[in-house]
Amino acid sequence: MSPSPQKEQEFIFRSRLPDIVIPTHLPLHSYCFQNLSQFHNRPCLINGHTGETFTYSDVHLNVRKIASGLNSIGIHQGDVIMLVLRNSFQFAITFLGASYRGAVITTANPLYTSSELAKQATATKTKLIVTQSLYVSKIKEFAKMNNIKIVCTDDSPSSLEENVVDFSVLTNADENEAPEVKINANDVVALPFSSGTSGLPKGVMLTHENLVTTISELVDGENPHQYTNEEDVLLCVLPMFHIYALNSILLCGIRSGAAVLILEKFEIKTVLESIDKYKVTIVSFVPPIVLALVKSGELHRYDLSSVRRMITGAAPMGMELEQAVKDMMPQTVLGQGYGMTEAGPLSVSLAFAKKPFKTKPGACGSVVRNAEMKIVDTETGASLPRNKAGEICIRGTKVMKGYLNDPEATKKTIDKDGWLHTGDIGLMDDDDELFIVDRLKELIKYKGYQVAPAELEALLIAHPDIFEAAVVPLKDEDAGEVPVAFVVRSSGSKISEDEIKQYISQQVVFYKRINKVYFTEAIPKAVSGKILRKELTARLMKD
Repeated sequence: MSPSPQKEQEFIFRSRLPDIVIPTHLPLHSYCFQNLSQFHNRPCLINGHTGETFTYSDVHLNVRKIASGLNSIGIHQGDVIMLVLRNSFQFAITFLGASYRGAVITTANPLYTSSELAKQATATKTKLIVTQSLYVSKIKEFAKMNNIKIVCTDDSPSSLEENVVDFSVLTNADENEAPEVKINANDVVALPFSSGTSGLPKGVMLTHENLVTTISELVDGENPHQYTNEEDVLLCVLPMFHIYALNSILLCGIRSGAAVLILEKFEIKTVLESIDKYKVTIVSFVPPIVLALVKSGELHRYDLSSVRRMITGAAPMGMELEQAVKDMMPQTVLGQGYGMTEAGPLSVSLAFAKKPFKTKPGACGSVVRNAEMKIVDTETGASLPRNKAGEICIRGTKVMKGYLNDPEATKKTIDKDGWLHTGDIGLMDDDDELFIVDRLKELIKYKGYQVAPAELEALLIAHPDIFEAAVVPLKDEDAGEVPVAFVVRSSGSKISEDEIKQYISQQVVFYKRINKVYFTEAIPKAVSGKILRKELTARLMKD
């Protein structure tokens, strides 16, 4: 009798912090306001431009009014509402009010074109669009043709059609008339769009259970990763329509009882003035913002001593940039986080825990609690041990329900065992710290050698004469692909292509050397901060 085949060993990584009990039975809004009685009179949302402050009682009341108002204009449980808004008080209360009503929110970049907004509204079967008067013209005709109501949060132009109503129709509703709704943990509450590991943007179905889990992993328990008490003031300048700001700043802040300082958009002077004025304690950025602040030369003009934590995510941050921040803001604990729309935060720096762990430069922390992670070989799918780079996979109640109306894409992303395949390449070291190597699809292959663009970009932006940089592959007859760089010079710099090539060649092995440098005025990026490499690759094809 032949021996039965041995089951392949799986190397599964977990958090260094203990699991906690997560109240996934609660709807998102109930969970966020669960501790309302403890801080009902404390500031909750602050308009950074006007100083207008709303307490937790104010916000909770408005959320209930929104739920009632949505019901009064015909929005039922399960209906989809699209937010086409900049960061604002109205964004926050509409999102939570929709949760209270049992509706679904899909978020869209207000700078999208009419066509992009129409595609998302069509895909999600949107019933209501909440926006500002500035953007009404982009959606008015589509909304009228498809019987979609529009609610405008600011002064409405006199030319608006009959299907456009003022935001007061929601905020003036009687909160006691909000209907009772039975919400299941598996009901979808948020529907952001993401390209995932590849392809066109897809609707990511995030349930109440998903979002309660991702928030709880960051702020609940005896050793919270990030936001710890109601004394904190959190800066929210990243766009709320992106999962990073929505989940890890706005919703985490409200669950924690902290004050969330809302800024519409990133401007260096406004951000620094706001940190100084409101004594912000926690800032969340993406690396390009950190780079802009460091290179602005403005940090010394403001009192930033209140900032005790800086969190970065959405893209890797090089060790050189990390060190520059530490030199300029020595009182600030700096840590990276790593996540994705489909599963929220996957790992964060434990330097933020009550009992802090030392974090290595370049690491993005440990696996979050109540989740499992594994690294798999990109060719064989085999589970890899520590210090071996492969595709990062995550499993847990944080993982999305799936892609909207796209079972094939869902099946490719979430396997039969519940593992979500991120499309990111990383490794877990001996201390259970995760290092991101790069995106699976972005690796440059030079005669079989792998070149990570992020590594070269970190070196490039460390040069004082380089403001921004992006590295992409260029087809080569002999090597297959070679790395080329798009570079934005620092103000007044005249650094040459040869100088850049020499600078890099002194620091890397031969196959990582820059083959060509293209000088440009800006590096194209998504709102999340990720470099739009496809646009740069398209430029190369035109040459």
